[in-house]
Amino acid sequence: MGTPAFAVPSLTAVAVSETVTLVVTNPDRPSGRGQALSIPPVKAEAQRLGLPVFQPEKAKHPDAVARIAAETPDLIVVVAYGHILPKSILDIPAHGCVNVHASLLPKYRGAAPINWAVARGERVTGVTIMKMDVGMDTGPMLLAREMPISGEDTAGTLFEKLSLLGAEALSEALRGFHDGTLSETPQDDRLASYAPMLKKEHGRIDWSRPAEEVRNLVRAMTPWPSACTSHEGKTLKILSASLCEGRGEPGEILEVGRDGIVVACGEGALALGRVQPEGGREMPSRDYARGRRMMKGERLSR
Repeated sequence: MGTPAFAVPSLTAVAVSETVTLVVTNPDRPSGRGQALSIPPVKAEAQRLGLPVFQPEKAKHPDAVARIAAETPDLIVVVAYGHILPKSILDIPAHGCVNVHASLLPKYRGAAPINWAVARGERVTGVTIMKMDVGMDTGPMLLAREMPISGEDTAGTLFEKLSLLGAEALSEALRGFHDGTLSETPQDDRLASYAPMLKKEHGRIDWSRPAEEVRNLVRAMTPWPSACTSHEGKTLKILSASLCEGRGEPGEILEVGRDGIVVACGEGALALGRVQPEGGREMPSRDYARGRRMMKGERLSR
């Protein structure tokens, strides 16, 4: 059970070592300017592998539960499926449901663990293979694998790295199932943190925060929903930025030159790399500044 590109390597890995009788994914959805129907990446991979696909609107619907139960599975593997599974599904497989979660649990339970780990300046992340229960990522841990977060990583680059690490960890966990070496470790709820689903407003920049925090936000909101600010009453997306020297009022433009735009933060400053104005294309910040005749001393606001 999975939907986005993150789940594809795990599906491929499972199909190599196990007998996959059914792939459950979200329905096809309209996408792009033309709103043409787009199939989920997991469906595309399942079709490539010649596996049957089931796309219920709601997995908890009795008809969907009955369809899944008809497979009498030994195990259900869940990777970024996009829905909380009801007890009626969790109870179906003989050996339960396992989830590939993109954090080192109990840290960052929830829908967007990769983004929030970057936003909060974590230096290490990883994946956890866990046995699912009715809670939100609260089940016992079966296996965990760590990976460093570099200063240049964005949520997008980590997404790709962790999808591959998740597939490797899942394969290792499945081998443990077969040879009986896998053990369950309860999570310590006192160490838990939450990673809520992303909304566009999460990308709104507060220039009164330290420059490092703002840069982490830019990295965390890339590629979606993008960190953004306001200039001359219109939204300006900040797609990349780097730390630099400088002091001023939060949001104040300190420099406009060949190297681009430098903005003061609550502590330190940021040199803006690539930006995208409302209704426009992505460009270097120096091109944006030149086109808008931006002057030193102007302000960016929330």
